[in-house]
Amino acid sequence: MKCSDILENLFLSLPLVTDHHAPGSQLYNLFKHVARKEIEGLFSDMESQSIGFQPFGELVFPYHKMGAVDSLNLFDLDELIIFSFYWKNRTRYRKVLDIGANLGLHSILLRKCGYEVSCYEPDPRHFEILKDNLALNHISDVEAFNKAVSTQKGEGEFVRVLGNTTGSHLVGAKSNPYGELKRFSVQMEGFHEIITDVDLIKMDIEGHEKEVLLNTAYEDWKNMDVLVEIENADNAAAIYEHFTRLGIRLFAQKKNWLEVHTVDEMPTSYREGTLFVSMKSEMPW
Repeated sequence: MKCSDILENLFLSLPLVTDHHAPGSQLYNLFKHVARKEIEGLFSDMESQSIGFQPFGELVFPYHKMGAVDSLNLFDLDELIIFSFYWKNRTRYRKVLDIGANLGLHSILLRKCGYEVSCYEPDPRHFEILKDNLALNHISDVEAFNKAVSTQKGEGEFVRVLGNTTGSHLVGAKSNPYGELKRFSVQMEGFHEIITDVDLIKMDIEGHEKEVLLNTAYEDWKNMDVLVEIENADNAAAIYEHFTRLGIRLFAQKKNWLEVHTVDEMPTSYREGTLFVSMKSEMPW
């Protein structure tokens, strides 16, 4: 079985070097380069095979193209940092939502950490692969829903970006979607209907995060933390203003997970890393 001692050591070391997690730092760039080489050696095969992916155990994750990007991009360093956070906090959190689950990698690794997991993915193509990946990893107890998540339950219009299906989104979430597009209806679940007893959420919903997060109140955050990708500067400003008004703390990867005190410290795209939303006094690394 193929495996990588380098990746295992990276996962276990990342919580110890959080002051180098900001994208673009010298050590970040080194980690990114080394990790990419290891991932290419492990997950470039379209065949289903078990890979030693310690400390999470064995992982089956066949290669898939998603337009200009592919499933190897799902192992980019920013994702590996989040995976290490899952592992580090596997006794802190219990019930997790994966909103914008794509091909299911986060859900699989979350379950391997021992969490109770539910996931939501609106694109039916991605969802079929997600279900296959869960089955390949012998995971039958992750609740998977072929739905988008929004402010309320109902039906919405979804835009599949054929040149990069990881950028597909609900209509209106992105102002200028690029390339060839396909539009179709999807079912939507209301955010407040799915967060009962949830204590951690990973949210990657391609611009719709503003609508969902701005619909939350102080009480929603008493026992819940969110790792979220921010689409653009407008979303960043609105989210910053909302949580500043509520008195909820924000911690940004671009600040090496220190607390955000000005809107300029907010991430404004995936290139600037993840935002952690919490009532905690610091991010639990």
